[in-house]
Amino acid sequence: MKPFLTVIGGGLAGSEAAWQAAERGVSVVLYEMRSQTPTPVHKTDQCAELVCSNSLGNNLPHSAPFLLKEELRKFNSIVISSADRHSVPAGGALAVDRDLFSREITNRLLEHPNITFKRDEVVEIPDEGPVIIATGPLTSPRLSEAINQIVGQKYLYFYDALSPIVDANTIDYDKAFFASRYDKGGDDYLNCPLDREQYSQFVHELNHAGKVPFASFEKPIYFEGCLPVEELASRGPKTLSFGPLKPVGLPHPETGRLAHAVVQLRRENKEGTAFNLVGFQTKLTYPEQKRVFTMIPGLEKAEFFRFGAIHRNTYINAPAILTGDLDLQSRPGIYFAGQIIGVEGYVESSTMGLLASLSAIAKMSGKIFLSPPTDTAMGALHYYVTTKPPKHFQPMNINFGLFPAKEMGIRNKKVRNQKVFENALTSLDRWKGSTEEWVNSRV
Repeated sequence: MKPFLTVIGGGLAGSEAAWQAAERGVSVVLYEMRSQTPTPVHKTDQCAELVCSNSLGNNLPHSAPFLLKEELRKFNSIVISSADRHSVPAGGALAVDRDLFSREITNRLLEHPNITFKRDEVVEIPDEGPVIIATGPLTSPRLSEAINQIVGQKYLYFYDALSPIVDANTIDYDKAFFASRYDKGGDDYLNCPLDREQYSQFVHELNHAGKVPFASFEKPIYFEGCLPVEELASRGPKTLSFGPLKPVGLPHPETGRLAHAVVQLRRENKEGTAFNLVGFQTKLTYPEQKRVFTMIPGLEKAEFFRFGAIHRNTYINAPAILTGDLDLQSRPGIYFAGQIIGVEGYVESSTMGLLASLSAIAKMSGKIFLSPPTDTAMGALHYYVTTKPPKHFQPMNINFGLFPAKEMGIRNKKVRNQKVFENALTSLDRWKGSTEEWVNSRV
């Protein structure tokens, strides 16, 4: 019987893992439990559905997130190529039309001759062949229990939140203006300015608004890069104005004045019929969201397509239990990828799907998986999730702080980042060539 790779989960990591293997001639069985079994936040049965934001992060040249995207492009990433085709204006970010993006990925996977697509919930880890578990932070309870048994430890966990989405037709554009911070990317964001009094009242109401209580067995542990807006407000009266509501770089195009604070809204689709409140992930109750967020100038009569919500995100302590091949120390051949491995972000999750897939292919070829160089974005992320001291491990986005320190002596940030960027792509090209040997020698 021809060997095959099993991928559990059709999110961004699972989709990328299945695609990379199939493109290299590997037979793949891809499991996705939706629509048979729903999750608390997904709305469709499409693969790679985006639920927190339609933005795949910073897309500005020489930034770490952009570098990671460029590295994925070199591997013909299904996630990034689909994102590029269905991008929507978002200043310096790569944002997409959610529906078109996920629909294309789903269709490409369904139509691939090397992929067998099964809409079933996996409740036990398969014994046959290499398996990539890419079920994300919303792994079903039954599979979570199966994973917990083979991992041999309790999960770490944190809470992540969704931002509200408003109907574009209900926004008062006379009180808002289109612009991108420092004019980067054109007039891609809708900005709602607040004066000092409006801002103070808004913060006051956030601090006193009703919130959905945690269950008795839960603890409020958040990822610092995606804090609820009311959590930020509770940390001090100026926190929001120096955070997601900072007015710096956003002068009013007519008066040239800087507001005391600015709420930014980002398009959710190409048509511009819906806007996402940037940085407004929240745990407020739905009635309180309606009451407090309509205090924002321009949103007084806003209708919400979706209110914010909060859900439990689960991840494993990867450095404690995984090898450098991204499979379990206790069960070689069982790989983990995506947010469940302890990375944060859509592109980061896709990256770990790609790496787990390449590692599994190497094993199927009888080769040794050589991890990407640490001076690449892929390598820096891989190194973090496999070598960080387990006691201090927490989810992480890609950033230049994860890279080796050899270029950090350059004081000029722009020059330093450009140097890191150029070195990374050169280093990645060399490493990419070695991965082709695994494909050519595969039985």
